[in-house]
Amino acid sequence: MTSSAMKALGNFKPVLKGALTWIPGVQRAFYDRTAAGGTAEVRYCYRVWIKHLSLLWQAGMRTLPTAVAELGPGKSLGTGLAALLSGAERYAAIDVVRHASVATTAPLLEPMAELFRERAPCPPRGFPDYSDVLDARLFPSQILTDERLGRALDTARVAEIGDAARRLDAKEQHPWLRYATRGDSAAVTEGKVDLLFSHVVLGLAQDLEAMYECCARWLKPGAWTSHLVDFTSHNITSAWNGHLQYSDAVWRVIAGQRPFFPNRVQLSGHLALMEKYGFEVVSVQRSRGTDGIERSQLAPRWRDISEDDLTCAHAFIVARKRG
Repeated sequence: MTSSAMKALGNFKPVLKGALTWIPGVQRAFYDRTAAGGTAEVRYCYRVWIKHLSLLWQAGMRTLPTAVAELGPGKSLGTGLAALLSGAERYAAIDVVRHASVATTAPLLEPMAELFRERAPCPPRGFPDYSDVLDARLFPSQILTDERLGRALDTARVAEIGDAARRLDAKEQHPWLRYATRGDSAAVTEGKVDLLFSHVVLGLAQDLEAMYECCARWLKPGAWTSHLVDFTSHNITSAWNGHLQYSDAVWRVIAGQRPFFPNRVQLSGHLALMEKYGFEVVSVQRSRGTDGIERSQLAPRWRDISEDDLTCAHAFIVARKRG
């Protein structure tokens, strides 16, 4: 097979997979059930929370949040437990589809508490770097001081967090730990959230404008938000930005019936929506993709995008709600 034929076949494979998801029973075969597996692992959740907290501190946040909200927590509310064990008083999570439960969340509490008691190291692997916020033990002790953690990890308080985790599946959830889907977002009180964050979620949100509009309603004036956004093809194509070679019509076929799929909104689109809904962007850290497809290979819709959008593979965005 010639190289051009192999390339054509590689470009067609995502289309074939997407088309097959319309056949009854086949969709489940192409749905990666392990995709969010890390979100039910205690060290992963611990590191995600420390990463966001450290990068927010790096960007200028100096008052730790009382009320925290998260978009798309995944298979557990482990990051929520980490927020509560850091001293937050309330945590609420909103998901498109309910994944987390008592079974996936409650067992993480004691191991998570032990990580904080030990000031477990959190090496700043991957993107972005936040090593300047960590001490010699690789723990953000200037943020999570001994005094703060002493209060947060009080025995009675940890027991109350455990009670909250065990009520996660109940109709009446504990006020400290709430979880709901977009169709029932009463878990979040409008205008009361100090910090809202997401981790590799907004690149998959199908109604991104509605998502940012909700964020603006939930946050207090002056409150903080942080988002790690993945602009790659999520391995759907061999090239990291290969998803931009397809027209919108073909991309709909590739998406098929799969419940989560890249929305192909570029960094400039996210920043424009933040501006529209009243956010002041404080910092944007970018990682650049290499060895992707060239501009000439992009679908017409994308051919005139900025060089910044063309090369941005990931971005960590920190912003504040104006007011």
